[in-house]
Amino acid sequence: MTLRLARTSAEAYLYMELHPCDACGESDFEPDSAVVSVEDDLASRYTGACPSCGTGREFMFRIPQQPFLPDPEEPRFGAEHPSELLDPGEWLWVADLIARSAPTDPAGFSAEQRRDARVDLRGAAAAVGEVLKFVPAGAEAVPPEAFRTDRGREVYQREPGRFRADRLRVVARTYRELAERFAG
Repeated sequence: MTLRLARTSAEAYLYMELHPCDACGESDFEPDSAVVSVEDDLASRYTGACPSCGTGREFMFRIPQQPFLPDPEEPRFGAEHPSELLDPGEWLWVADLIARSAPTDPAGFSAEQRRDARVDLRGAAAAVGEVLKFVPAGAEAVPPEAFRTDRGREVYQREPGRFRADRLRVVARTYRELAERFAG
């Protein structure tokens, strides 16, 4: 059994959220987790019942040899290598989803709300950073063959220009700048 690598628990949870229950389509899932041995690898095993229909669910991901522990205030989903779980179109879809729900003006927000907005916008920037990891060295854009999921291909086909490296860097920088509006 070849397991795909989950570089961080945040990436594993995001993957599970993007893969709802086959029986009813519910995306909420609060699994129990355990570290298990699979062949010669350590793996994270997530199991539980769908809260809507009770169907048993299970996900297993390979654990990296060198653990990557991101800072909770500075979300990151993995080290320098591209994700094995999500394709670049899914990462951009996630960045869009986070950014759409985040405020752009800190006026009237409590300290906790500002912190949450800052972390969300940094998370959107981190998701765009994940897209950039799919740009090969010396290339100008994510290659079309990097899109391996229906959602990812749909995002790419709708607007392939969004996957140019220079544009992705500007978007990530913009999200980080917006996040800084919520500092302090």
